[in-house]
Amino acid sequence: MPIRLIAVDLDGTLLDSHWQVPEANRRAIERAIERGIHIVLVTGRRFSFTHSVTEQLHDDIALIVNNGALIKSPEGATLLRRLLPDDAETAGLLALMLLTDARRAARSRPDGTLVPLAEQDRGQWDRERIAEGVGLVSGALARGEVGQYQLQAAIAAVHDEAASMADTDWPQILALYDLLVRGAPNPMTALNRAVAVGEVHGAAAGLAELAEVEADPRLKDHHRLLATRAHLQELAGDHAAAAASYQRAAARSTSRPERQLLARQAARLYAPGRVSS
Repeated sequence: MPIRLIAVDLDGTLLDSHWQVPEANRRAIERAIERGIHIVLVTGRRFSFTHSVTEQLHDDIALIVNNGALIKSPEGATLLRRLLPDDAETAGLLALMLLTDARRAARSRPDGTLVPLAEQDRGQWDRERIAEGVGLVSGALARGEVGQYQLQAAIAAVHDEAASMADTDWPQILALYDLLVRGAPNPMTALNRAVAVGEVHGAAAGLAELAEVEADPRLKDHHRLLATRAHLQELAGDHAAAAASYQRAAARSTSRPERQLLARQAARLYAPGRVSS
């Protein structure tokens, strides 16, 4: 596989690719080159390695930027797609970011508190971004070279195209997660799949799936594990257990908005008339 070392300005202009790399960054780049990774340098107006970070995108692409947030935005993914227009996973990455960013306006309240997907006002979702993301991932999947970003984008597309939470095509989401956990297994994907199992086959099946997932030591007492358990316990009607799990999840989260959301979920279930066992 050929190695490409490319420097690109934020407006997409290709710059001189023969940069003098400071010693502090040289070994990290050499290791990437040894692994056969394509390297894209997104430099901004002034080239600097001082604050560079390397992010692994997929098996043959790495992005080195001097602003780590860039690749987390659709603009960063658009730039990468411009450089690699025929790469299906790059299209999948851009689609995923568009489909996720489309919900941004509904994701939080004016005071900064988070709004869970089930409670979001879907009228605030950006339909143009959703249409663009759906078109991208549909074209990428049609090529037959399915990767993890395409699958994640396809899952996001199913959520975004549903008129309501009740209209979500959970069997399709579960089928996509089945492919994702086989092709790119990781504990967070496994947690999300457990939720899909619960939505398709019932809360008991989801909790049984979760019992297998929580054996992964990387998830020990992780707040997302506890929050997933709470969701499935609530789905099962065990509000007391769900409230306790939400409380434990809130105590372990390091994100203030997430702690607030989880605490609100617990308080909602502790409300008079809601607690059952």
